[in-house]
Amino acid sequence: MKQKYVIALYIRLSVEDFKTESLSIPNQKLLLREKAMSLQEWDNSEVLEFVDNGHTGTNFERPAVQELLTMVQAGKINCIIVKDLSRFGRNSIETGYFIERVFPLYHTRFISVSDDFDTANFKGDTGGIDIAFKYLISECYSRDMSMKTKSAKYAKMRRGEYQSVICPYGYRKSADGRMEPDEDVAGIVRQIFEWAADGNTAAEITRKLYSLKIPTLGEYRRDKGKDHYNVSRTHGVWSSSTVLRMLEDQRYIGTYVIGKRKVQEIGSRRMKLKDENEWFKIPDHHLAIVSKELFEKANASIRRFSLPNKKRRDYLLRGKVFCGCCDHAMSLRNGAWFYCRHSEVAENFPCHGVRVKMADLEQAVLETIRAQMCPVLGIDSSKDKLDLQTIQQAEHEEKLRSIQDSKRRLYEQYALGEIDLETYREQKAVYDAELVQAKNVHAAITAQTKQIQSDYEARLKQREIVQEVGNADTLTQALIDRLISKVYIFPGDRIEIEYVTQDVFGVKETEESDYEGSFLL
Repeated sequence: MKQKYVIALYIRLSVEDFKTESLSIPNQKLLLREKAMSLQEWDNSEVLEFVDNGHTGTNFERPAVQELLTMVQAGKINCIIVKDLSRFGRNSIETGYFIERVFPLYHTRFISVSDDFDTANFKGDTGGIDIAFKYLISECYSRDMSMKTKSAKYAKMRRGEYQSVICPYGYRKSADGRMEPDEDVAGIVRQIFEWAADGNTAAEITRKLYSLKIPTLGEYRRDKGKDHYNVSRTHGVWSSSTVLRMLEDQRYIGTYVIGKRKVQEIGSRRMKLKDENEWFKIPDHHLAIVSKELFEKANASIRRFSLPNKKRRDYLLRGKVFCGCCDHAMSLRNGAWFYCRHSEVAENFPCHGVRVKMADLEQAVLETIRAQMCPVLGIDSSKDKLDLQTIQQAEHEEKLRSIQDSKRRLYEQYALGEIDLETYREQKAVYDAELVQAKNVHAAITAQTKQIQSDYEARLKQREIVQEVGNADTLTQALIDRLISKVYIFPGDRIEIEYVTQDVFGVKETEESDYEGSFLL
């Protein structure tokens, strides 16, 4: 048997390409497949697709291209087709190295459709000076576009234009797009900095803001007619984290900072904070609300209450414990107690003073899960029901086959002249009617079987979980990750568990439990 000619279609779409229809993934696939079909080797070919979606072409640290190169080195690729050279790579040196050194070594043909370039036509030559220029032009274009975009953005910022849609609290956008102090709340910002400079902690500042009935950021913007702000979770209370972010924001001293964050990896939306020496700062970009002296004094005071090199604490219910009254995540204090930091702003909050000992909560959650295992015990009856349904389905399938066989025999009788046309039509009409009815019944039974099968498999999964819970002396991370989405804490010795999947124990997705262990103090 002749060995297949393996054609690799490489497709890349970068972030900058999303608005260009001709560069879309479907359009690239269509173009490359048309080219592949025009090759002499097409009739005996196997086509593979390699797609890098949202990745830059300035380097080769892309998952799909790395997979492609690995297969080339293994001798599994005969031909590579790309739309143009820039799709494969915009680095002229690296791209040229692969085309002129690597691919010939492994006898891999390389085709760039838009560039009308095919290594099979050059037989070891460099591919011509025009191709070398295309490498360079592609690379220079990439760098030039990046620089032009950044330069245009920075030029606007230097002119005092504010590029973000939303101004920080205390500022507003003027008619010419500049950022100017909003005198309705600028005084509140200055007061926050003065409180911090006087030695108040972020928590103490939030209590002062609440006692003075100062609207939160979202409430203020909503009151200004911006209805899209969701302020339901704040309950009119400032948070310590909001205050700390404001105290660290250099925009309040007139300095505009950009480039603070970067993507963790190309194609990813996850960001990470860069070192401050990498930030791009524009001093005197707009009018300051607080002086540099006050800013530095406030931050120096706040830093006194911060723990240097604070390490992340790992515990079983991390990120899953929430206050049932205000829906805020509960914090862990001294590694032992969960409490609602949000509720400590004021004593009139229903969850004020509610705290949960971590060890007691873990035990309560485990006992609550165990108490909800009873509905799973009926798994044997589910198996019997599935077996019976499977037998019924098989019987109806046999009935269908019997009717179809009768129709075939009837036609044979007519074809052999054993019956006349009228008799054939009359009997065929009877079989057709029986067949329609049998198909409808079979479809209904098949649907029932699928549902019963699904229910049975769910029961099997439930029993597996039950066994895991029954064998566990304590709550484990595996159980939590598998079962629990959130645990809500309410006053009055009550917890509420929201499970990862609905009906995990044959109960509704959220299950309440009164725990008599007096774990709430």
